[in-house]
Amino acid sequence: MAQLLTDAIVKRLPVPAKGNKITYDVAVRGFGCRITAAGARAFILNYRVRGTGAEKRYTIGAIEDWTTGAARTESRRLRRLIDEGGDPLGDIEAERAAPTVNDLIDRFLVEHVEPRTRPATASAYRRLLERHARPHFGKHKKVSDVGFEDIDELHRKITKSGTPYVANRVTSVLSKMFGLSVRWKMRTDNPGKGVAHNYEIKRKRYLQGDELPRLIEALAAYPDRQAADVIKLLMLTGARRGEVESMRWADLAEVEERGARGQILRRTIWTKLGSTTKQKADHSVPLGAPAMQLLADIREHQAGKNKPLGTWVFPSSASKTGHIVYLERAWRTILRNAGIDGLRIHDLRHSFASQLVSSGASLPLIGAMLGHSTAATTHRYSHLFTDVQAKAADTVGAVIVAAGRLPPNDEAGDHTETEGNNIRAFSKRGRRGR
Repeated sequence: MAQLLTDAIVKRLPVPAKGNKITYDVAVRGFGCRITAAGARAFILNYRVRGTGAEKRYTIGAIEDWTTGAARTESRRLRRLIDEGGDPLGDIEAERAAPTVNDLIDRFLVEHVEPRTRPATASAYRRLLERHARPHFGKHKKVSDVGFEDIDELHRKITKSGTPYVANRVTSVLSKMFGLSVRWKMRTDNPGKGVAHNYEIKRKRYLQGDELPRLIEALAAYPDRQAADVIKLLMLTGARRGEVESMRWADLAEVEERGARGQILRRTIWTKLGSTTKQKADHSVPLGAPAMQLLADIREHQAGKNKPLGTWVFPSSASKTGHIVYLERAWRTILRNAGIDGLRIHDLRHSFASQLVSSGASLPLIGAMLGHSTAATTHRYSHLFTDVQAKAADTVGAVIVAAGRLPPNDEAGDHTETEGNNIRAFSKRGRRGR
């Protein structure tokens, strides 16, 4: 029976023998006090959802936390929302079911990263998300509750830890992930947009001085021959790490070509699949003799185990991909043994390009060998052409200066001094009398 509920009345309401009993208030429709057989008393509101007619019961709170007057005021507020088409209990259920950032990370990895990125990229994304994003957002943070300040705070925290470039990478991955969350209708905007990145200086690190022989010596002594062979092939081809790691025997084709003297030469062509290259397109390159010999040795070693040759040149049972994917630990040990600091695995690619420059290769040729999709990417190596260009300028200048060549200083012919005199003489002509 309905009555005007007061604090005194709700405390005296009898406890049912089993189940629960609701005593309704006469002032607000659907508002009442529920008492359970265990003696728990709480204010509730019964209502029907506008449009569907579904009947629901919303628990306002226990009488220990709410006075009757405050609970009645809250029931009137909820009633206004219901009359406008709202569903208070539905909102709570939707909030509970709303995806968390953890859910979004899982979906991002399964639906986007693993099927649509190269293995090395997928590994890097997963590492960044597991090390930084999951701990930062926790288990219960909702996707819809993440704001710009949350991602900006994470960026600043990682930066303060001394890894500003990693901070940039994490922010970029999160921006991509939350951009997809908009497409997946988890939210309507991307909170990762607009986060200011740390300034990055493009690295121009190459093997210098005696670093190359020291590295080769350290590779020869390293006990894990497979890891050492991957690094050797990186040095000999200038390929990206993921391209070498995922090399298949089926990607290598032997072709015959005729040499300058008419002899038949055998050459190996390596076709990198678009799924492994940064430009997403197949890329075929000829291999040099040292790389061909290295692969021949690997093939002989694998085929000598009395079993058919496998799919991968560098197989690994410890990897989900079936081939080797993690070289960082081996690389750190090899660098330490070689006494080399500050050299990344990717810098071997830059060193390969610098060797091409030193041999006189043009930028278009370097771009073709490295698999660059645009000339602008290759242009980063243009600064290495200083010495090559200077030598070329000397050659052209020598031809021009030769027209006014001076005789040698003595019978033995001091050509170095004579050449210098020729250049000085050439530079002075036409300036007299000015």
